[in-house]
Amino acid sequence: MSVEPSPEPGSPHARFGSEMRRLREAAQLSQSAVASRLGCTQTQVSRLESATRTPSRSDAERLDLLFGSNGSTHFTDLRRHIVARPSGPAWFIGWAEEIEPAALVLRSWDPLLVPGLLQTEPYARHLFAKEPRMTPEEVEERVQARMRRQRILDKNDPPLLLVLIDAGVLRRRVGGAEVMHEQLDHLLKVTEKPTVSIQIVDPECLPGLAGAFMIAELPGGQPDTIHADSPAQGHVTTDCDLVTSIRNRYEAIRLWAYPEHVSLKMIEEVKREWT
Repeated sequence: MSVEPSPEPGSPHARFGSEMRRLREAAQLSQSAVASRLGCTQTQVSRLESATRTPSRSDAERLDLLFGSNGSTHFTDLRRHIVARPSGPAWFIGWAEEIEPAALVLRSWDPLLVPGLLQTEPYARHLFAKEPRMTPEEVEERVQARMRRQRILDKNDPPLLLVLIDAGVLRRRVGGAEVMHEQLDHLLKVTEKPTVSIQIVDPECLPGLAGAFMIAELPGGQPDTIHADSPAQGHVTTDCDLVTSIRNRYEAIRLWAYPEHVSLKMIEEVKREWT
């Protein structure tokens, strides 16, 4: 029998379990009593509360009926976050669900790939499919989560998205020629939005070799937040020194960026190469 890894504190798995335990204890119900209402065993309830079992849709719906009121979908919503990013790291869930949607301005740099907010489904699917030990079901869930994340660009008050991309990304094959042609065409179309700007960066830009990052400028005097990427784990922080360092790096990279009208011509030219 496979055992799911322990989730990170603050993850949807952990929040589901802790909320279930809190409401059960508040209602003075035993795990066995809840199990009888869910139609499962006491052991399964224990695993749900300890966040070592992924709740089924019926688990979430029955918990909403048991502990909710007026059509509450609290547990159903928590489960949706779990399956949208299976085993997803808590640091990124917080960034995608709390930081990006609230941002006034998002500044992005990527030396290797089209950034996630601008990826097409086929491009994203191919990337996830190449992740080690990723099942087809997990790939599809990650792809759909990425597409949902992009909805912030279609809000009534979307953030201003300022994207810097290394020129080599345009010719880095992800999937086949059709995938790349569609991806570059999408970049051209998304810049029709007045809140999206894309600039291509000269490949000789050495300050950009340190890796991808994003800077979120938040409302209400909140401190800027950065997300710096790495192969093992990303890092999200408001630490003043780190934010200043990343901001300075962004500006150093921007000095190597072509004007937007030139950048769009470059994307158009390379798009034709992928036909």
